[in-house]
Amino acid sequence: MNSLQLDRDLLLKPLQSVTGIVERRQTLPILSNVLIEASTGTLSLTATDLEIQVTTKVTGIPHDASFSTTVSAKKILDILRALPEQSQVTLERKDSKLLVRAGRSRFNLQTLPANDFPRLPEGQAATAQIPIPQSALRKLLARTQYAMAQQDIRYYLNGMLFVVDGPLLTLVATDGHRLAMTNRPLSDSYAKNELIIPRKAVLELSRLLSESESSLLMTVTPNQVRFDLDGTSLITKVIDGKFPDYNRVVPTAYVKHFDTDRVGLLQALQRAAILSNEKFRGVRWIVTPSSLRVVCTNTEQEEAEEELEVSFNGDALDIGFNITYIQEGLNCIDSSEVRCSFGDANSSMLITLADHDDFKYVVMPMRI
Repeated sequence: MNSLQLDRDLLLKPLQSVTGIVERRQTLPILSNVLIEASTGTLSLTATDLEIQVTTKVTGIPHDASFSTTVSAKKILDILRALPEQSQVTLERKDSKLLVRAGRSRFNLQTLPANDFPRLPEGQAATAQIPIPQSALRKLLARTQYAMAQQDIRYYLNGMLFVVDGPLLTLVATDGHRLAMTNRPLSDSYAKNELIIPRKAVLELSRLLSESESSLLMTVTPNQVRFDLDGTSLITKVIDGKFPDYNRVVPTAYVKHFDTDRVGLLQALQRAAILSNEKFRGVRWIVTPSSLRVVCTNTEQEEAEEELEVSFNGDALDIGFNITYIQEGLNCIDSSEVRCSFGDANSSMLITLADHDDFKYVVMPMRI
């Protein structure tokens, strides 16, 4: 059977789930395509870039439908988005073309054979299978993913470290200038596993996760990880490398700190950032026992200053940071109060939550 008839929305939603990893420019033309397969009442769509593979399955198609082809992911997605809602869509394979029909619309698309579509190998023995609520993992990723490096020569920084150790899952990301770390308890205890998941896979997983309490299953094998959630599976290779020892980066002996309202601090930084140097994004923090002054200047000799009341239990401190780094850290958490801890003017700042110890954000100082 070379044709398939189904509701537009039944095809559009899973297509949107898988096409996020498809790159515009590919060395292999078939990597720009999505694999569409239908059999025994199930529609399956798969996309890959040879490092990551996303597959979504939906039911509700005719049970006798049997169909497989690969077609440009971007083109078929754009066509379906442009069709009216509740359209009935017919996909018909003719030689090396796919005819897409809906009402009076007709589209003839080039295809490549389904048998040529590359799939990531599966079937390796799992070293761990870990259930996690989707909303919980989404929160952990949001707290850390902004600190991943982009295209760093130290390739192991272009991703996120997942550490499963006993009853705890810890996520760590760093680009060498700041480090974000968060954790949560698991429902069971597991042998220690450390995995570096590539940046692209982390961002794609974050996009797929919902706010629901429904569980996803994280399956760890020797050189890849699989996440199964709501009929979608994401398989990713892991980065082979040694992640920096994050425990040495996170200060443990800081005793000088102040607690402050997170939103108030964030708003003060947003205002001051208007006059920061666009290239270096520097901000001075002048901390005294009773106040925090936030000062930004730019190349045009303009200056912004914000002052917040704080209670600081140390000597006065004048220290510089990248203002964007601090804003990104404060933006990702939902706690009303944060604690800022310091060593001296040449040491990093540690941002934690005033009422929990499950989040740590280290920002290195910069000379201003």
